Amino acid sequence: MKTFCIYLLLISLAYTAQAQDLNARVTVLAPKLQNVSKRVFDDLATAMKDFLNGRKWCADPIEPQERFECSFVFTATSYDGAGNWGGELQVQSSRPVYNSSYTTTLLSVNDKDVQFTYNQGEPIDYTDQNYTSNLSSIMAFYAYIIIGIDYDSFSRFGGSYYFNLAQNVVSLAQTSSYKGWKAFDNNNVSRYWLSQNLNDKAYAPLRSFIYDYHRNGLDVMADNSGKGLKEIIGLLPVLGQLDRTRLGAMLPLVFFSAKSDELTAILSKADSQDKTQAMNTLLQVDPGDGNKYQALQK
Repeated sequence: MKTFCIYLLLISLAYTAQAQDLNARVTVLAPKLQNVSKRVFDDLATAMKDFLNGRKWCADPIEPQERFECSFVFTATSYDGAGNWGGELQVQSSRPVYNSSYTTTLLSVNDKDVQFTYNQGEPIDYTDQNYTSNLSSIMAFYAYIIIGIDYDSFSRFGGSYYFNLAQNVVSLAQTSSYKGWKAFDNNNVSRYWLSQNLNDKAYAPLRSFIYDYHRNGLDVMADNSGKGLKEIIGLLPVLGQLDRTRLGAMLPLVFFSAKSDELTAILSKADSQDKTQAMNTLLQVDPGDGNKYQALQK
């Protein structure tokens, strides 16, 4: 009997290791909440981490060294002691650049209106067939977005399958009363619009840019920095064609949140004429980060 139990344990451990697609780091902060035990926040962080890292999200087998690097930082602004939480969720993901020690940020999004119910010690359930809870739906949504963007960076439109799964999460969550899942929640900056943009052919040029930028630009730079830089400079006109006036244009915001610093650093190595042209393009398409791009003049 003891041998049989050990056998089952080994099978369980092997399955768990195989199932881990994400390497998610989870932090729960609550700088404004008083008289709440730190253990409550630690328990929530552990539950979120176990949920994200313990599931099989990806259709392909993922080796341990291939896990999707990501972080979830939940800053709680409200907690009523009865399991009702409110706050902001910062989600980031990255991937290594070929033949280098450098990692590039793929996703950086701040979900500003996150609400859910969670009590200490309770399991977090999720299924792709039904809406079960807002916490699990939010985490599943971002898990699929993280994987989809990673796939897009290695294969042109390679993330489409996962963006469809994220859209399914949005569709199922339409029955809930929580914000972020509907077209007019949060002034059009929401999970709904991020999913909609990623599945909208109007934003296919930006997704194609993400592939070329990473595979033909960044991944080339370690072996041939000039070639990689030239490729990135040649891609910039694609960004100038993006229609920022479209309703729910959230994908460009998310893209530049992840890439504005990196673009500035890379383009600073270009010659003066290319830097000026690049700066003008970036100022046009991403005026919110204009101060960063204006440094290219120096």
